[in-house]
Amino acid sequence: MNNVEMARAYLEEALRRIKTAERAFEEGGYAYCIRQCQEAVELSLKAALRYVGIEPPKWHDVGPILIENRDRFPDWFQAEIEEVASTSRWLRREREPSMYGDEETGLPPQRIYTRSYAQRALLESRKVVDIVLKLVPPP
Repeated sequence: MNNVEMARAYLEEALRRIKTAERAFEEGGYAYCIRQCQEAVELSLKAALRYVGIEPPKWHDVGPILIENRDRFPDWFQAEIEEVASTSRWLRREREPSMYGDEETGLPPQRIYTRSYAQRALLESRKVVDIVLKLVPPP
């Protein structure tokens, strides 16, 4: 499998997570929605890196790698990098609390996240996925 095929496979998984996030949101599962949004953003941005021939690191927030390598991307994508990197950083910070809760306060994930917070995660993650879908052409 080459980099383009891997990028497309990552995007397929990102789209699956967006659908799951939407369903969780509709059911009131805001914490799970946020977790799925984070994974969708991570997979999308790793797809973008793969598409331009960069092996993605094994950590969850690849925004700094995008910024460091912005010159490898088309101009229109470069104009989006700071925003997608910001979304990646924000959702990366939500990864563990959205699954395990806040151990300091003893709150489970279901009591941390609100509808509006999950809605923001959905909107921003969809935007990231859509941007990367423009970069990586379908087969």
